[in-house]
Amino acid sequence: MRTPRSAPEQDAFTRWVYGRPFFGGLWLTLGGAFILLTMKASLKVVVHVGMQGVAGYLLPILMVLLGLLILFSPAQRLFYSITGVLVSLGTWVTSNMGGFMVGLLLGVVGSVLTFGWLPDQEPRTSRRERRGTAQGAPQDGSATGTGQTGPDTRTAQAVTAAGAPRTAP
Repeated sequence: MRTPRSAPEQDAFTRWVYGRPFFGGLWLTLGGAFILLTMKASLKVVVHVGMQGVAGYLLPILMVLLGLLILFSPAQRLFYSITGVLVSLGTWVTSNMGGFMVGLLLGVVGSVLTFGWLPDQEPRTSRRERRGTAQGAPQDGSATGTGQTGPDTRTAQAVTAAGAPRTAP
């Protein structure tokens, strides 16, 4: 079983990828690029809506731009991902049914991946590792293991349920 390398042992590109919603931004960018490619296809199925099909080119360009912004500015990922979903769904009408559904699905899935990404998340541990750490913890109910007992459980539950403890007038 491989153990994950610590941060100093990882190369710079790996740290950059894991420090942002990389795959969400990549899929959104690829979805926009695929729709742009289908707009340039020499098929008679090409749908042009509006003035010379401006919206058909504008929405995929926005998808590519939003995907790149997700990659290079992940702090604003929530706004970019919501906008990315709306723009991707808008390509259904304006750009060959969203690049024949492939570009639309890539854009929506990439935006959803970006929306669900959480920075600074603790690495997942297996049940076996959690069970091992739980068995190694002190069993006498003390917080420090020196024999001092913590607060009474009923008191802690009452404080939690009722808010702050009340004092007599």
